[in-house]
Amino acid sequence: MDRWVEARGLKLHVRQWDGRRTPFVLLHGLASNGRTWEAVARRLAAAGHAVVAADQRGHGLSDKPESGYGFDDVRSDLLALLEGLNLGERPILAGQSWGGHVVLDFAARYPDVPRGIVLVDGGYAQMSARPGATWERISVELRPPNLIGTPRADLAARIRRMHPAWTDDGIEATLANFETMPDGTVRPWLTLDHHMAILRALWEHPTTSLFPLVRAPALLVPADSGDAERVAAKREAVDRAATSLARCRVHWFEDTAHDIHVERPEDLADTMLAALGDGFFG
Repeated sequence: MDRWVEARGLKLHVRQWDGRRTPFVLLHGLASNGRTWEAVARRLAAAGHAVVAADQRGHGLSDKPESGYGFDDVRSDLLALLEGLNLGERPILAGQSWGGHVVLDFAARYPDVPRGIVLVDGGYAQMSARPGATWERISVELRPPNLIGTPRADLAARIRRMHPAWTDDGIEATLANFETMPDGTVRPWLTLDHHMAILRALWEHPTTSLFPLVRAPALLVPADSGDAERVAAKREAVDRAATSLARCRVHWFEDTAHDIHVERPEDLADTMLAALGDGFFG
C-alpha cells in the first residue's frame, strides 16, 4: 500500500505491508528510492512482519525541499516518520549505502528506538578517511552522470546490460529513481544540488566515532564484488566497525555488487529473518 506520512512539515512517501510481527523499516541509498526494497519487503511480509520502505526527502515521490539534506535533518525526518507510522513496537531499521549511514547516525543519537539495525553495504566506512581522499577529488569522482533527457527505454537497456542478473521488477524499481517525462525521457527525482549536498554531508559524517554510541544489535551486510583492492579496504572498515559496535554480526555476500537488496533480495531478507529468529536482535 502506498501512503504519505506527515513528518516535520514534509510529506514522505512510503510503501507499507501489514503484519503482526516485528516491524522492519527500510531506507534506500543516495539517488535511489524505496521501491528498490520491494522484493525484500515482500519476503519479510510473507513471514508475517510489518514492513515500511520509505522515500527519503528529495527522493522518489516524497517532498523535495530546497534545504535540509544533512544528517541532522534526515535523522529527524526518520524519527518523525516512525512517530507518524505508530508501528506499536521497536522496529528493525535497515539502510543500504547512504541509507546505512542514516540508520547508523539515527541509532547513535536515539539508541533506545531501534530493536536492531541492518547496514547493507554502507554505514561503516568513513569517506574522509580514504587514503588520499579530498573533498575536491570526491566531488568530481562521485558526481552523478547527467541522465536528464535520456529515453527511458535506453536507460532500462543500460541497466540491464550492467546488471544482467537483476529481475525485471528490480530494473523497474531502479527506474523509479527517475521521473518519466511526457516525451518518454527521464530526469532524476533527486536534483543535482541536493545530490551534492548529501554527498558533502557524507564527506563530513563522523561515521567511525558513532559506533560506540550504538546500543542496538547491528547486522552488517557488505558485498564482495570481486574487486580485490576495493574489497580489501571494505574489509578493514567492516572489521573496525565490528570491533567498535557493542553487539555486531557480519554476513558477507560474495560475488555480489553494491545493490544487494536488488540483486539478491530473498537472500538478504532471509539473512535478516535468521538474525531475528535466532535471537540476535533480542
